[in-house]
Amino acid sequence: MSHMPELESTVLPADAVEVGRIADAWGVKGWFKVIAYSADPEALFTAKQWFLLPAEKGAKNFVGTRILPVKQARPHSDTIVATSPVVPDRNAAEALRGARVFVAREHFPKTDDGEYYWVDLMGLQVLNREGVALGMVKDLLATGPQTTLVLTYEEGGKERERMIPFVDAYIDNVDLPGKTITADWQPDY
Repeated sequence: MSHMPELESTVLPADAVEVGRIADAWGVKGWFKVIAYSADPEALFTAKQWFLLPAEKGAKNFVGTRILPVKQARPHSDTIVATSPVVPDRNAAEALRGARVFVAREHFPKTDDGEYYWVDLMGLQVLNREGVALGMVKDLLATGPQTTLVLTYEEGGKERERMIPFVDAYIDNVDLPGKTITADWQPDY
C-alpha cells in the first residue's frame, strides 16, 4: 500500500516551469524515477526543491501544490533518479507516481549568449527579414544535432504548421523581451 509522504503545501511560484514527471519508484530505499521533458535537464539536478502538482490522469494522492525537498538527483540510463529526505521507502516513492514536477526559474542555470530555454521560445512570433509574420512558436523538435521550431499560422481559415531549423544560418535574432524571432525564411519555403 503506497502512503503519501508528508509534503508541505505551497503556492506554485509564478516563474515555475514544468520540467518532468515522476514515473515510478526506483529500488527499495525511497528513490524514484523522473522523466525529464528536456534533453538537458540541468534544472532538475541543480534545484534543491521541486514543486509537485497532482498527475493529470490516474490516481491523485494529493491536491494543490506541494514542495518536495531534493537530496540528490542524477542521470540513470535514459531517465533521472532522485531521492528526498521525506521519501523514506518504496511505498512513499510509489505514492508520488505521476506527479508533475516544476522548478522555479531562478534555479535554472544561466544560459550563454545565443542559448535559450525552450520554454522561453514558446509563444514567440516569428517574422522574416521583410517583417512578414511566419507564425507563432507552438513546439520545438530535437532532430539530431539541431532543434527545429514548429510554428503555427493560419492560411485560408485553416491552421497550418511551418518548420524552421533553429540554427544561425536561418535565425537572425531572438528578442525575448519583444517576444519575437527574426528569421531568414520565406513564407513559401
